[in-house]
Amino acid sequence: MVTGSRRGHTVEAPMHPLDNAIWTALTTRQAHLGRSERGACKFHGDVSILGGLADPGPDGYAALARLVEPGEQVGLLVEQLTPTPGFELVVAASVIQMVRDTDQPLPAPETAPAFVALGDADVPEMIALTELTKPGPFARRTHEMGDYIGLRSDGHLIAMVGERMRVPGYTEISAVCTHPDHLGRGYARALMAVAIHRSLARGERSFLHVRPENTRAVALYEHLGFAQRHERQYVILRSPV
Repeated sequence: MVTGSRRGHTVEAPMHPLDNAIWTALTTRQAHLGRSERGACKFHGDVSILGGLADPGPDGYAALARLVEPGEQVGLLVEQLTPTPGFELVVAASVIQMVRDTDQPLPAPETAPAFVALGDADVPEMIALTELTKPGPFARRTHEMGDYIGLRSDGHLIAMVGERMRVPGYTEISAVCTHPDHLGRGYARALMAVAIHRSLARGERSFLHVRPENTRAVALYEHLGFAQRHERQYVILRSPV
């Protein structure tokens, strides 16, 4: 983005880390969780479906094609739908990026449920909960992207939240989900508060992505201090077999 000029020369504003969050994560703090080609990158398939492009043009898609297997799917965040040479469009949907761009902590709740750290042993339950509630793609190693915490009732995982993309200065909150039988009890808010406090303790701020039609979630996030930053298209593409 051009912000001004100096003696006849344009001055380009530096790109914000969240402008192209997947690309930034995979070329900085989470490079160890994926692979890259010149102009394209992708998380390992058992970590996340997500991939990133430096620029969504023919060269970018050609580089991305070298990172995926025949028939493999990849999810991208793009400013607008454009031709995707070498890939089949599976689905496209709008998503809002929201940021809690403040250092102010949340007020401590009067009572808070006891959460548990989630790890390798919890993966089958984590996958089952995300398949039931559909917060977004979740794979066998997604929990390696950050800290995941949850709540249990009678030994069963009933709610969880985790960290997904990490870019300089920011960590994404993701996989916010509660079992349908336990909605309306404030579990999502309580778990998100823990995630937000952990980010603040590291000197980072929280961001997330949400479908605009998920008004219940948007209202919760706004109540927690998040504000809309921009809207993108989330597309899932498939490489030809």
